[in-house]
Amino acid sequence: MLHSYIHHITRVIYITQFAPSGVIVHTMYMLATNKQQQDLVKVFKRGTRLTFKKGEYVIRPGETPSGVFFIEKGLVKAYDISKYGEENLLIIRKDQEIFPLIWALTGQERDIIYEAMDDLVVWRISRKDYLKEIHGSKDLLMVMFTMTIEMYRLHSEHILNLEYRTVRERLICFLLNTSERFGEPHKDGSITLTVPLKQQDIASSINSTRETTGREMTRLERLGLVTAKQGKINLLNPAGLRATL
Repeated sequence: MLHSYIHHITRVIYITQFAPSGVIVHTMYMLATNKQQQDLVKVFKRGTRLTFKKGEYVIRPGETPSGVFFIEKGLVKAYDISKYGEENLLIIRKDQEIFPLIWALTGQERDIIYEAMDDLVVWRISRKDYLKEIHGSKDLLMVMFTMTIEMYRLHSEHILNLEYRTVRERLICFLLNTSERFGEPHKDGSITLTVPLKQQDIASSINSTRETTGREMTRLERLGLVTAKQGKINLLNPAGLRATL
């Protein structure tokens, strides 16, 4: 049985459920109907359809975005480059999401790189057209408000994760949070992460080095809690992982 509690954020409701597997499941209910969400899709589909292969830049380093993008299919990695020359993963965007959201709303440029993580299909419209459409529709504003709240929640979880004192705890929290957005559950209770993650991606997200992150992942494997092969991670015992926090 799932145990749940409710968060009220203005007109958006989050129900946080603790499944027997140990995974936190956030279900978001919003005022916008499916039709209203599809109206946003229609706005973008009046723009330009673009495709990218894995590893191709959607927004290059130092480049001003050419427009606002809606992901029809695929994954996009948003990251910057640290002063040490390493990639610093910020967030992974998936289908039905928009990027770069902060630039789209404020025009503020942040030198963030957006790169396709697999075969990617996006629709692009100009920032001017984007703002014109959402300012002229309360329904579209509600959809965008919900997306913004979700982005805020994800970044808040990232900050809370960094409060854990040990790398192992931060790693476990990262894996469980990632399974919330990109987890494929199986009948035996295990969960496969469907997003390809490099060890450096994980390390930068938990404020650790690649070497230390690798050692901690190996320890979790020896405990029978996870497997990690060629970027594919399986959480064999999510409840066991959560119990270690």
